[in-house]
Amino acid sequence: MSSVCREVITLQLGHYSNFVGTHWWNLQDASLSYDPETPPGEIQSDVMFREGQTLGGHVTYTPRLIAMDLKGSLRTLRQEGSLYDAGKDASAVTWEGNLMMHKESPPEKNSFLEDLDKLDKGEILTEADFSSSSQPQCSAAGSVSVDTVNNRLTQVQKAYRLEGSVKVWSDFLRIHLHPRTISVIHQYNHDGEAHRLEAFGQGESLLQGSVLEELEDRLHFFVEECDYLQGFQVLCDLADGFAGLGSKVTEMLQDSYGGRGILTWGLAPVSHPNSSPVKDLYHQLNCTLGTVHLASHSSFFCPLTLRGGLGRRPSSPTAFPYLNYDPSLWYHSSSVLALALDTLTLPYRLGNNSVPMWQVADTLAVSGRKVVAAYGAVPFPMMHGSSLPDALCACIDAPPWKPLSACPEPGDGRCYGQWTTLKGFEGQKLISSLAPGTKPPTPLHSLHSGEDVLTSYIRAFYPAAPLALQLVSTPSKLTPPFPQIFSQSLDAQGFLQSQHPPPGFSAPVVSSVPVMTSLQSSPALGTWLSELHRGASAFDIRRMAPSFLSQGPEMADYQEALEQLRLLSRCYKDDSGGVTRSSSEEEDD
Repeated sequence: MSSVCREVITLQLGHYSNFVGTHWWNLQDASLSYDPETPPGEIQSDVMFREGQTLGGHVTYTPRLIAMDLKGSLRTLRQEGSLYDAGKDASAVTWEGNLMMHKESPPEKNSFLEDLDKLDKGEILTEADFSSSSQPQCSAAGSVSVDTVNNRLTQVQKAYRLEGSVKVWSDFLRIHLHPRTISVIHQYNHDGEAHRLEAFGQGESLLQGSVLEELEDRLHFFVEECDYLQGFQVLCDLADGFAGLGSKVTEMLQDSYGGRGILTWGLAPVSHPNSSPVKDLYHQLNCTLGTVHLASHSSFFCPLTLRGGLGRRPSSPTAFPYLNYDPSLWYHSSSVLALALDTLTLPYRLGNNSVPMWQVADTLAVSGRKVVAAYGAVPFPMMHGSSLPDALCACIDAPPWKPLSACPEPGDGRCYGQWTTLKGFEGQKLISSLAPGTKPPTPLHSLHSGEDVLTSYIRAFYPAAPLALQLVSTPSKLTPPFPQIFSQSLDAQGFLQSQHPPPGFSAPVVSSVPVMTSLQSSPALGTWLSELHRGASAFDIRRMAPSFLSQGPEMADYQEALEQLRLLSRCYKDDSGGVTRSSSEEEDD
């Protein structure tokens, strides 16, 4: 029996956040099952989705989501969506004279959106809809078992290649959205050089007037239909003016919905199109101010990026052993972060053994340390047919995960708290299956539960750190149009193959993957925050970027934010071997 559904409302603020969010919602949709005969899965979809009804009486299942973006960012997507379209009202035209109509050609749709339109209209995709390069994709276990548009698309299993055609996030959105989901900010443009939302102060000053009223109206709509609202999941662009808007939005959520969890993920792409030294400086300043203010108004704040750092001269982007992604493509980098976020957000989305948002935050954000760092093994390297002890023993020198927050792991065992989640080991063994009387090759092979195996493994690297962990067998299911960025070493389920495909045979299309993530609060974040502070303090902003402060904040407020960042970094100062000190001990410093 599933537990009480504790609903979550998601806010996506900014274009890259919507890229990540689109991949994330596509992943959620791929795991939905509408069939009442199907036993409930491990993940409780009602936490994130809401049930509704169209004007024609059809039941809908849409994200409990508010997505904000700029004018010109939607391309082919209608702001109000198409689920509740009442059709055009011809009676509204009262002019009886001659009319001259100038019709602008709509943006061209890519092959995926064209197929989606055909399925929406009830058409069947024929062989002619497939290019000769399309490859069949192994069907994902547990797919939706009623005839929805998305289910039919999944059954088609067409391998799309959208790398050259994705310009905005709606170019690969495969689900329908509620009419109250998309909010377009008309004061600023998505494209072009004029009227761009480039600075933190611009975003801060946005949340007033019609923008504020519209956001409050949308929030009230989604909040009022929740029975047990546990909180808000906020995805916010960190490198542009949306960082300022996000700081005001999270402050409003904190004031209006006190006691609810506010988990904020600050998103930053590896690179920006048409960048320049001045724009890079703006990006750094936005990240700095965004980190301070978003952390202040959230239950915890976690930056998510594949950049090597948030400064102007970052190191190389994060590399994963079994991914072949292009860091410069937002379509690729956002898919990697979405896969990680699918696992990072699992604790508060489960049907059984769910952990409320506030409890996840309280576990990690201790003694004022409200910034946490994420790490991920995307995918988790597990050989098909092997066991969890075998997989972990292959990573004996260091954990298998890589930085997802531009914060290198210290590697010295110091950590204030950690939350580790393993998702997607379906069909594989969590413990060793040695014959009776056989000596275990390692201590991990002698343990009797997957939780004990993973705990023992992590304790070898972090002996004294408080640890929470969860294991969920359901994998992240990858359906069109998720990019095929995986190594040929993986089989269709994302597990390692013992042999590469023979010459002349193409590698299988990966339809699901196991993922392991770790959320950490550690002294490494003190160093990371200090570097952020040092980078912003190294120059005179009035001389180097005088226009940055033209719409706020005031110089005194800017300097106060830098001081808050310095004090925040001191919260992670460690002189206790990674063991959390009491508040009285900290006051003695």
